[in-house]
Amino acid sequence: MLGTEQLDEFINQHRWAVLTTIRADGEPSSSVVAYARDGDTLLVSTPGQTLKAKTIAQNSQANLCIISNSEPFNFVTVAGRATVGKEDLVAATKAVFANIADTGYQEPEDLDGWLESQQRVIIRLEAERVYGVIR
Repeated sequence: MLGTEQLDEFINQHRWAVLTTIRADGEPSSSVVAYARDGDTLLVSTPGQTLKAKTIAQNSQANLCIISNSEPFNFVTVAGRATVGKEDLVAATKAVFANIADTGYQEPEDLDGWLESQQRVIIRLEAERVYGVIR
């Protein structure tokens, strides 16, 4: 379980988040991402050449701020250590697509080819701190 029962349930019910990583010069860098959950690990699929993948390789600290889809815009932030890899790439990417399936995004028919052509990687965030505001 990540955080309290209420925070944990919020993480399960949502699909969009803002991932913040730290650049080499110490400045934060944020981007909107889709995520999925694998136990207490959060997964993000991204092309391997993105800034988020590069910054995590240099500094593993990351925050994933999960946001609600409508007002009052509740949020849960998961702070921890992130890694970038290709282990279980197909399964992890399928989990992300499954989490956003009802938004119109569909898994590519040739998933293996798509992963290779985009040089995709999986960011795995291990929670060290979970907090948020749920009204």
